[in-house]
Amino acid sequence: MTTFLGTGAMGTALAATLLDAGLPAVVWNRDPRRAQRLAGRGALVADTVEKAVAGDGPVIVCLFDHRSVHDVLDPVVGALAGRTVINLTTTTPAESRELAGWAAGHGIAYLDGAILAVPDMIGGPGSVIFYSGSAAVFAGHRAVLDRWGESTFFGADAGLAPVYDMAMLTGMYTMIAGFLHGAAMLAAEGVPAAEFARWQAPFLAAMTGSLAGYAAVVDAGDYAGEGQSLRFTDAALAALLRASTGQGVSTEVLQPVHDLVRRQIAAGHGNLDTARIFEELRSRPRS
Repeated sequence: MTTFLGTGAMGTALAATLLDAGLPAVVWNRDPRRAQRLAGRGALVADTVEKAVAGDGPVIVCLFDHRSVHDVLDPVVGALAGRTVINLTTTTPAESRELAGWAAGHGIAYLDGAILAVPDMIGGPGSVIFYSGSAAVFAGHRAVLDRWGESTFFGADAGLAPVYDMAMLTGMYTMIAGFLHGAAMLAAEGVPAAEFARWQAPFLAAMTGSLAGYAAVVDAGDYAGEGQSLRFTDAALAALLRASTGQGVSTEVLQPVHDLVRRQIAAGHGNLDTARIFEELRSRPRS
């Protein structure tokens, strides 16, 4: 029987997917009212973490953050020896590696997961979950994992799934910020955001086709090709900044990108491909 620790929106979706498929589950949540919502779908509701992990099945952890995982699991670590923990809490690469080391030190088989979906998508088309950590856990529980979404395993380093996750979310959040910036520019003309979205969505979808070209340039480390130069991008961004100011819109989203480009030009790379800002972005040591 699978145990679920944490039944917020995502934990509920994960547990409900298995329950709806007729698979048994024990659920626990710090707020018992949230766990009770799954009782009607056949879940056994535990009122303590100790009771929740009393069985011998895998323990699925979907909590608020890294600290929450330790707060919940540390008191029952003795009961988890020889067991499997699949952590689907959003954690940084360093935090996931720490949890993997902690698990290994207590004889726990550990798999880390990064969910690239919202709760309503779990179990349906488009739901993707990245995993890293124990290959044996991934293979042994693949039938369950695949019920939640498309499962991809990145290897034994538990930090790999979350670093992929964080990298992809970086693109998502900056895209959303860019959309909202554009919507603010058009709002100054009385244009609704919905009208802007009608044009922006297909444009951005088309622009993703250029990512493979940028990737090829970056991987080759050759920025002397025929792509858009840093000087051209500098002029384009300067125009966008002037237009934004003219529309009464803050430049906080665009200015950091322009600063990156300007620093590359100042370093003598103005005639090279704009993709060269990658070199500056990665130049800082990992913490």
